[in-house]
Amino acid sequence: MKLNIKKGKVILAAAGPGDPELVTVKTARYLGMADVVLTDRLVSEIILETYVSPKAEIIAVGKQCRRGVSTPQRTINELLVEYALQGKLVVRLKGGDVSIFSNILDELEILKANEIEYEILPGVTAALGAAAYAGIPLTARGYSTAVRFLTYYKSDVVSEEYWKELAETSDTLVLYMSSETLGTVVEKLRQYNISPEKLLAVAEQATTPMQNIHISSFDDYEEKLKGKTFLSPSLVIIGKVVSLHQQFAWIQNSNSAEYYFKPLVAKVNSITENQNEAKHVSRA
Repeated sequence: MKLNIKKGKVILAAAGPGDPELVTVKTARYLGMADVVLTDRLVSEIILETYVSPKAEIIAVGKQCRRGVSTPQRTINELLVEYALQGKLVVRLKGGDVSIFSNILDELEILKANEIEYEILPGVTAALGAAAYAGIPLTARGYSTAVRFLTYYKSDVVSEEYWKELAETSDTLVLYMSSETLGTVVEKLRQYNISPEKLLAVAEQATTPMQNIHISSFDDYEEKLKGKTFLSPSLVIIGKVVSLHQQFAWIQNSNSAEYYFKPLVAKVNSITENQNEAKHVSRA
């Protein structure tokens, strides 16, 4: 006899880049309805405190680049399926936008494989939030007609031919997850003769109270930014539009060295190993 299993639903939702007021109305509505919320590290605690029902279970499944405490994607997939198969409404809450440099494809594949209903809710991605809060229009008329979202975290991500193209383009370049490799990015673009006058900005913890915007040209990079450690999350903007920051910046640098998003200190175990040891966010 075939069992009639009532399946729940998964909402793949975006929390925005940091400022809790940048979350969309639709995401906030689903957070209020959710039975379970699986949340990234780069999600403001204010969003969880304000919009999530007190009856909901919140599970932190954050990732932290190159840190052993990150939650494996396999564990996140297992949690999505496990709770959805219990007939629950699950919100998978991601920092920034759900489709820009996230593992949404892995999650979509596991949901489709298990015939679980889902929705994808867009949000403010880090590039748009950081640029706006830095007073840098990414495609300002007369400065740039296109913008490229990129990432550089290891040497085989970008080919030599593409480095040459990036050095020559007038497009605005926005690099996610690349502040730690900024020195190599500068070196590679210089190798292919990027203009020494071209500017770059590092937006550190953008849209949060700890926001800092650091700017240099390629000519004075060593003097202003080389060797500097930037707090996560940080994002790099390269292009002529960066010059607009000085004129249109509307937020002063905080000069804070404090993390807005707390670094991870524990790892969520695989649900098949021990679901009860999953790291739950305190509702106190």
